[in-house]
Amino acid sequence: MEQELRLSKKDRISVWWRSTFIQGSWNYERMQNGGWAYAMIPAIKKLYKTKEERSAALKRHLEFFNTHPYVASPILGVTLALEEERANGAPVDDVAIQGVKVGMMGPLAGIGDPVFWFTIKPILGALAASLAMTGNILGPILYFVLWNLLRMGFTWYTQEFGYKAGSKITEDLSGGLLQDITKGASILGMFILGSLVNRWVSVSFAPTVSKVQLDDGAFIEWDKLPAGAEGIKSALEQQASGLSLTAEKVTTLQSNLDSLIPGLAGLLLTLFCMWLLKKKVSPIVMILGLFVVGIVFHLVHLM
Repeated sequence: MEQELRLSKKDRISVWWRSTFIQGSWNYERMQNGGWAYAMIPAIKKLYKTKEERSAALKRHLEFFNTHPYVASPILGVTLALEEERANGAPVDDVAIQGVKVGMMGPLAGIGDPVFWFTIKPILGALAASLAMTGNILGPILYFVLWNLLRMGFTWYTQEFGYKAGSKITEDLSGGLLQDITKGASILGMFILGSLVNRWVSVSFAPTVSKVQLDDGAFIEWDKLPAGAEGIKSALEQQASGLSLTAEKVTTLQSNLDSLIPGLAGLLLTLFCMWLLKKKVSPIVMILGLFVVGIVFHLVHLM
């Protein structure tokens, strides 16, 4: 009686590590097929002994494949289980294996972008950027470490989940689980991006609304300050006590807007861009348009 073929944890780790490069040979004809076949090689070598069997296995895994690179891992796990069953004599043909891959890659691709690109990345990026803007070297380091821990942890555990669940995992995909995950991740991602609008979108209007001459004693008299460090200290103390830096109080359009709703202009610009995107306006056109408008408004002293 022949010994049953099983993929060891070492074999599955090799597949998992190689899956990091699933987009390494991305092409327009069959998308991620080269990277997928590369990831499957350790399993193929373990399960099939003859050159003909290995060649046939590689050939069936060079068919079209495309999904989010991280959510390919549970599909890899299921495929490993199917290949293991086939190598042990189960009636699993090429059509069945390709069918499972195609059936899973579509639904899973729909959750990859909302979860990773629109939720996790903005959150980690905002955290890292906030640290970096204060001069803290931990900003980029934290981003690199946390992102890779999450990415690699997710791909390993979902590959293992797919391997242990086998072909039965496809039954879970027929329900509303993925749709719920996608919706929740999209809402969270939009919330995070919305909270960053005031921080990252800066619009400042230059026009002056009014100029008011201040009374004596309401502003710092620079010509009467002592020289050197004592003068600087005195100026800082006077400013802290509420004295104006200039003899005139200048009120700008931007200061009026900020007193009404801080960040209002940035929010309106963001909503306008979202409206343009909804109207199918090209992002490239929008970017060039913002450049042109910004330059013109600056030349006419509006911004």
